[in-house]
Amino acid sequence: MAGVLSLLGRAATVVTGTQRLLRACGVGSAEKCFSRGISTYEAPKRPLTAYLRFLVENRPVFKQKNPEINSKELLKKMAGAWRELPASQKQVYEEASKTEWQRYEKEVAAFKAQLTPAQAAALKEERSRQQAKRRSLRIKRELTVLGKPKNPRNAFNIFVSEKFKPYMQLAEDDKIRYQNEMKLWEAKMIQLGREDLVRSRKKKPKKKTAETAKKTEPVKASSREQKVKLKLKKSEE
Repeated sequence: MAGVLSLLGRAATVVTGTQRLLRACGVGSAEKCFSRGISTYEAPKRPLTAYLRFLVENRPVFKQKNPEINSKELLKKMAGAWRELPASQKQVYEEASKTEWQRYEKEVAAFKAQLTPAQAAALKEERSRQQAKRRSLRIKRELTVLGKPKNPRNAFNIFVSEKFKPYMQLAEDDKIRYQNEMKLWEAKMIQLGREDLVRSRKKKPKKKTAETAKKTEPVKASSREQKVKLKLKKSEE
């Protein structure tokens, strides 16, 4: 049970991290903002920051140079490269981001001007919820870094975690028992001539040996000769 809970926790962390990145890149914001009956409009997408622009543009190059590392380690390596990037090169990304933000602000102003009061209120409410959620996550991360003790488990959680582990091991042991006994039983069925009761196994296609290939070549040749003779006979008639 502890392993299952750990996996669920990791999955939730991945989902949360993905959502944060999507929000930063502007992806998915339209669905959230317009899920309250204003889906006929398209909200302007937030532009990338200078750092995110650097990551997006350079990730394929870093991945090609480091194919053996996972995404987490790759991100660390790229973050280090960004910190060591000369100011002149950083300025290129910062200027591009600044230009995109100026365009974004104009598009947002035009977008808000076409909303009805009800749509504007719904959009404001949605953004307030998102900000509250981000604040909550930020506080939670800060408490984790500061080493705040975890909340106590209730009686049911303790019972499940302690009682479930022995049964998991018993299930694994029984699986091994089943596999060994099945091998012996299938061998016995083959001896009794009951191959029909044995689990089907896919047969691999036989590879043609050099000797087999030589045997088939004359057959094919003779078949072609017969066809040629048959055509000549028909043309003579």
